[in-house]
Amino acid sequence: MPALLAVGALALVVAQGALAASFAVSGTAFQVSSSKLSSKGLASYVQTDRSVDGTGHPVALLGIGEATLTDICQSAEVGTPLGTVVFKLTAGGPAGPVTASRLVIDGEDLRGDAVFGTAQIGRDASTLDQVEGVRGEPGRFGLQAGDIEVTGVKSHAWSATGGNFRLKGMKLSVGLGGEKCF
Repeated sequence: MPALLAVGALALVVAQGALAASFAVSGTAFQVSSSKLSSKGLASYVQTDRSVDGTGHPVALLGIGEATLTDICQSAEVGTPLGTVVFKLTAGGPAGPVTASRLVIDGEDLRGDAVFGTAQIGRDASTLDQVEGVRGEPGRFGLQAGDIEVTGVKSHAWSATGGNFRLKGMKLSVGLGGEKCF
């Protein structure tokens, strides 16, 4: 219980901007899917996430301004002494949309059918301005768009952080041989 309270307190100060959301990734990529993602603002550039052991993971940092998702599924396979366990979180659907502000996903890939408004591809990552706080190093490749809509979202990611999440109808499950998102 004390560890859970500490994690909650850290999440609160990160959400309030008092602590940077930079952290070493676990070394386990996870799946994220949604039927539909809409957002005001997208900014993206390439960076490298690092595991505690120093292993680098090239990712596309995707900054999403004000996101609405019809539903969300996040799952990860984790090796344990009992065997492979699937950690799975779902929300949205009949319970109502999932919302997030200043959502940042460090992803290996992103699949779906997309519509971008006012896209700028090849912009210097240090000059991105569509999503507050999402800027890369000078000289790096970047892209951004004013509005986005992606249907059939499927992604493998190393991390996801957000200023504020609202997960209506959230369900969390952990099980041996559980079902992943896709």
